Amino acid sequence: MEAVPLEDFVRALDPASLPRVLRVCSGVYFEGSIYEISGSECCLSTGDLIKVTQVHLQKVICEDPTTGQTMELAPNFQGYFCRLTSPQSYRTLEELVSAAAHSSKKLPICFSSTHSITTEAKVVPEDQPLILEAVEMHLGIRCARCILDMGDQQVILYLPLSQKGPFRKCEPSTPLTLLQTLQDPALRGLAFTCPTLPWCSLILRPQYEIQAIMHMRRTIVKIPSTLEVDVEDVTASSQHVSFIKPLLLSDVLAQEGPFPLPVEILEVPEGPPIFLSPWVGSLRKGQRLCIHGLASAPWRVLASSKGRKMPRHFLVSRAYQGKLRRRPREFPTAYDLLGALQPGQPLRVVVTKDCEGEVEEHPEFASLAVGDRLEALGFGQAYGAQGKDLDVLICQRTREQAEEDECEEEAEDQEQILLPLYFPGGFVEEMNDGRRYSLADLTAQFSLPCEVKVVAKDTSHPADPLASFPGLRLEEKITDPFLVVSLDSEPGMCFEIPPQWLDLTVVEAEGQPGCPAGSPPVATVEELTDAFYYRLRKLPACEIQAPPPRPPKSQGLSEQKRQSKEGGVQSSQVLELPHLPQLPKSKVETLPNVIKDNLSVYSKIPAHKGLRPTKPKTCYPDEDEHDYEEIPENFRKTI
Repeated sequence: MEAVPLEDFVRALDPASLPRVLRVCSGVYFEGSIYEISGSECCLSTGDLIKVTQVHLQKVICEDPTTGQTMELAPNFQGYFCRLTSPQSYRTLEELVSAAAHSSKKLPICFSSTHSITTEAKVVPEDQPLILEAVEMHLGIRCARCILDMGDQQVILYLPLSQKGPFRKCEPSTPLTLLQTLQDPALRGLAFTCPTLPWCSLILRPQYEIQAIMHMRRTIVKIPSTLEVDVEDVTASSQHVSFIKPLLLSDVLAQEGPFPLPVEILEVPEGPPIFLSPWVGSLRKGQRLCIHGLASAPWRVLASSKGRKMPRHFLVSRAYQGKLRRRPREFPTAYDLLGALQPGQPLRVVVTKDCEGEVEEHPEFASLAVGDRLEALGFGQAYGAQGKDLDVLICQRTREQAEEDECEEEAEDQEQILLPLYFPGGFVEEMNDGRRYSLADLTAQFSLPCEVKVVAKDTSHPADPLASFPGLRLEEKITDPFLVVSLDSEPGMCFEIPPQWLDLTVVEAEGQPGCPAGSPPVATVEELTDAFYYRLRKLPACEIQAPPPRPPKSQGLSEQKRQSKEGGVQSSQVLELPHLPQLPKSKVETLPNVIKDNLSVYSKIPAHKGLRPTKPKTCYPDEDEHDYEEIPENFRKTI
């Protein structure tokens, strides 16, 4: 077959003959660096082989040959088309008959009018085909005897030759739809008329989208038929050519088989490694693998070690057979306590750090000492010192069992306290649970995060690294699917690859020995690299809990500092003035509040003993606008 433009080949293509193999005879490029435009292939090299699998009609360009105007028609256009023998129009019937007499085709001829024709017998609509059989005298007037085909009957009309048009010759055929017109090879390139379009004659130019397979392309290639490239049909001589189609592991996972599937690695994604296992170094270009199928474990748990050394991070499979024991959880703030509170599950904690409350303004904001026992009840709100509602955690003091037995009468009147969510205390969970849980039972009965200790190794894998840590923090449950894979060079080394994180590009290997029937056992614990762990924690499913709210800023000392600087007098000089009543009243009232707000950081100094810090600091060092200085004893007594 000779080389033809791609557009001509597609228009003459019979869809029933697909697939067809084409060779590019003259390549085409768009600015070299542009590879695709609007998802379509726009760069083809000379000699490329294309296996055309499907052809879709995208749109039809309708053109007026007399003016050159164009418009687009959708593939589902509902109008009907009639073929025009010639785009030439005639002003009267006499001109039409005269032109027919001088042409090779004599009467009868088929014609139509661009305007409706009114006669005594019938009204002929515009563009309705009429057959002119002969010219006769009718009622003393020279007329054209015409036949109007009504389908079930034929009507004879006599039209005077002086009847004005314009008229056009057309083929005596039934009107065709747009698709019928384009599918008929005998009608390509001819002029048509359509009653629903404003032009007397028009030419149809269809535009197609070709779907094809190309060598070493992972996805189906889409090529517009208007691409200026010449192609040659080489289907008959290319039966031995095989088109290699790369696959991603995610594609293999979506196809769900057939397994086992032997493949060869074509490309490994760039970036730092995910796991610290020895098999990671084997994943390189050219390595052959055997994909056994979807991993049986439906989920995994992200765990981090606890201890003095830098934490290590692991993915623990649901198939993990080790035994775990719960450890008390630690909560640095009341906000963390609220986040761990579950409906219907009491949460009792022991205070590990002394904290002073705002006794004068909020008696319910009680102080806490090391060893106090609390039970978290729920969320609440309290009226703040600056006229704003504060979010608080409602707690209840509890006693040890021996004290509860001695104070049964006072049990009904339990003391309730309110802790602001920014309360910088320290709490540890009070727990009496010595049971040994499996990983599945633990995650089913308790919410994550959860503190545990491995008390029995996984017997299926003696080298269990989790048992060597004093504690583990189970953080999140990962439900993404994994594929079980083994190396062709080492069939006994079997591991799991997550396609959503490590999406290798592979190709189905030919001539490779068959994969073993059963897959070897898979390690249930995989250690993660630090870089991937922190990237994983940024995912929406693993978002770290937001930090607790900041305490409200006190405005008293900041205003005093600004005013003292404006007056050129330091705040320490103001405090030494002998006439204390001359101080502004607002400053005198706000100073105790600020002192009380910040005494909480000195948790080991009780407030009722009259001791105070020399230079207290806030819990948030970035608030440099607060200026706390030594307060003389006589000034404190006066206040």
